Amino acid sequence: MALRSVKTPTLTPPAGVIVSSSIINNPQSLRFVSASLAVRSNLRLKPSPSAARFRCSASSSSLTPQLRDTLEKLVNSEKVVLFMKGTRDFPMCGFSNTVVQILKSLNVPFEDVNILENEMVRQGLKEYSSWPTFPQLYIDGEFFGGCDITLEAFQSGELQEVVERAMCS
Repeated sequence: MALRSVKTPTLTPPAGVIVSSSIINNPQSLRFVSASLAVRSNLRLKPSPSAARFRCSASSSSLTPQLRDTLEKLVNSEKVVLFMKGTRDFPMCGFSNTVVQILKSLNVPFEDVNILENEMVRQGLKEYSSWPTFPQLYIDGEFFGGCDITLEAFQSGELQEVVERAMCS
């Protein structure tokens, strides 16, 4: 991974536009609000010279041989592995929570991996599975699907069959 300097934009609202202090004090909401307000209110985004930051950026291929080995070990560590935002006890995304609830309702023992804790694993897994979003469910070492596929398979009874076969192998 290469380090590069990134200029963080600062908001310059047009005359007469008031920006709430709660938005300014919360960097997460500022990122979202700055994009949406810029479109709606015609705000001008200017790079701040004092706001240069260093961030890691993935190269064209974030899946190194070492990372591939690590992901293979994680995927095969248990019969059912869920890569998700958050943990089974504290999901940080509604889609992750849906898959957790499905697996819990089937009484499936599974390993949960919080992809928010490691950006390399998060980016590498997208390439490893050729699936761009999370959660990602692996059963018996094979990518099964994301939330929508898991939900459909659960509703049709297919998920329970696949999990039972995996547990018995």
